[in-house]
Amino acid sequence: MTPAENERLARIGPGTEMGALLRRYWHPVAGVAELDDNPIKALRLFGEDLVLYRDRSGTYGLLARACPHRRSDLSYGYVEACGLRCSYHGWRFDETGACTAQPFEDQVNDSHRFRAAGQTIAHRAAAHAGLVWAYLGPDPAPLVPNYEPFTWTNGYVQIVLAEVPCNWLQCQENSIDPVHFEWMHDNRAAGELGKVDDYSPTHLKLGFDEFDHGFVYRRLREDSNDETNPLWSIGRVCLWPNALFTGDHFEWRVPIDDEQTLSVVWAFNPVPIERRPYRQERIPCWTGPIADAATGRWITSHVMNQDFVAWVGQGVIADRSGEHLGRSDRGVTMLRRRFVDELDALASSDTTARDPKAIVRDADANECIELPIIGREGLRDGITVEQYQALRGAFRARLGISDPFIFQYGQPAAIRAEYEAVMGTDGL
Repeated sequence: MTPAENERLARIGPGTEMGALLRRYWHPVAGVAELDDNPIKALRLFGEDLVLYRDRSGTYGLLARACPHRRSDLSYGYVEACGLRCSYHGWRFDETGACTAQPFEDQVNDSHRFRAAGQTIAHRAAAHAGLVWAYLGPDPAPLVPNYEPFTWTNGYVQIVLAEVPCNWLQCQENSIDPVHFEWMHDNRAAGELGKVDDYSPTHLKLGFDEFDHGFVYRRLREDSNDETNPLWSIGRVCLWPNALFTGDHFEWRVPIDDEQTLSVVWAFNPVPIERRPYRQERIPCWTGPIADAATGRWITSHVMNQDFVAWVGQGVIADRSGEHLGRSDRGVTMLRRRFVDELDALASSDTTARDPKAIVRDADANECIELPIIGREGLRDGITVEQYQALRGAFRARLGISDPFIFQYGQPAAIRAEYEAVMGTDGL
């Protein structure tokens, strides 16, 4: 790639082509549980400083963070029955950005005509599957996608956030790079101990296919070189435009700005059959640290943390003009080419000819968007406590992770205790 091509795909700020494309999708930006604890959250998305809130009627809003009156910080305001009120002079705004109250001005101007000048920037926000989603694009907004796992009951879900100091694109390219799992995850424990004889079986064959909601990557290794293996016959999903889906969890890479990315994980564990029926009343949300506070080094103990190391190691914005791509990178090349095609279509004179890839507008289709899922029956219908414990133990041993939650470092003790109690493995 030339530097100009790289810039075109990486930059997402206002006025950029990629920013305009990605703004046409809904993005998860917070956990509903966060706003249970504090109904106002400051956010930076796509280079914009914003404030997310849920008012006392349950309506979500996403507004420019600076009050249009005297530019005070609305994240220090307070919610009312219908909207967010600035704590500086009391101007109040609803979810459309309309100014609905100006206490002193309303006293001296009975027509309330001055309120129109108080209109502020507003974007759409909606809650779904324990996540708060944001839409920063043009009207009409598409539907928030309702992927199949969001319809499953009898499962324990948790949401994990992290801010990663690098560009979103190198994070998303990881979603279609199967060989990295062999070396970044499977071999890490053996490699750090110098046990080269304990390296995992190597990859022998890779396949990449595009479908309506992204790409599927397939792989065969020395220990499972059989095309009936679900890693080949079903595969994993690089979810368009900025996520990974592995069957039991999603990972979104949401641009904060050109140099920072919000990592959002939605992780599902089926509650064992013996513990059912079970319905989760509240989906916990927590933020995991990515660096060791004592040493400043990146944390490398968990799967996502290991990925973070690879992403930030490419630089704040990866210089793709210096790459040497091989056959294992065919999926990355396919992803980039699709982005180029979508940018070209958006830039063409006939921008109304079609929606970008994977936009959801059909309400019937959105009742349940099916994706390729390895082990669908076990995830949906459940397994026994004994089966779950065996699977968990195998994963922990293979990856060299002692923590019951292997995906990300820093799970709060209270959430771990709740999870273990629900799954029936507390004390094991």
